[in-house]
Amino acid sequence: MPWVLLFFASVCEVIFAVAMKQSQGLTKLIPSIITLVGAAGGIILLSLALKTLPLGIGYPIWTGVGMVGTVVLGLLIFGEPIGALKVSGVVLILIGIILLHSADS
Repeated sequence: MPWVLLFFASVCEVIFAVAMKQSQGLTKLIPSIITLVGAAGGIILLSLALKTLPLGIGYPIWTGVGMVGTVVLGLLIFGEPIGALKVSGVVLILIGIILLHSADS
């Protein structure tokens, strides 16, 4: 169950980041509300997951999944550029997430 909570906390983190970009500095109402709900949801779900998961595994995975998700959605939704260094960074984050998850198994 804590891994499911962590997954949904990570989804909320990505929603938070994308909505924050779309809110244009919290000046657009609907994206601003989604930003706040996403941030609160992510923190609440993360805190529930950390009741069971070690901090050194749960928090880095939450931030790593959030980073990878925002990079991918930045590319797909906002047309942000992607190059070899950015792809390498995402791959390294994914490797770190896999290693951290494996360390808890």
